[in-house]
Amino acid sequence: MEGVSPMRLNLLGFLCPIPVHETRRVLEKCEVGQVIEVICDDPETLHDLPALCDRIGANLVSVKENAGEITFLISA
Repeated sequence: MEGVSPMRLNLLGFLCPIPVHETRRVLEKCEVGQVIEVICDDPETLHDLPALCDRIGANLVSVKENAGEITFLISA
């Protein structure tokens, strides 16, 4: 998988609970170790997506915030 770009999930403009539901839906279809990039602008996702990862056993690789956009890298 090295060198492969992560699948991008653009959830800009969507408010809770849509980012959590869509991220969960995509992660359920991923193979173990596959990485997805989730882009949001709902500040609630800073709490909700790490909590989702804990619940479903996904690995939150990184969280970056830039000009109101929050980018999560999550490994299934």
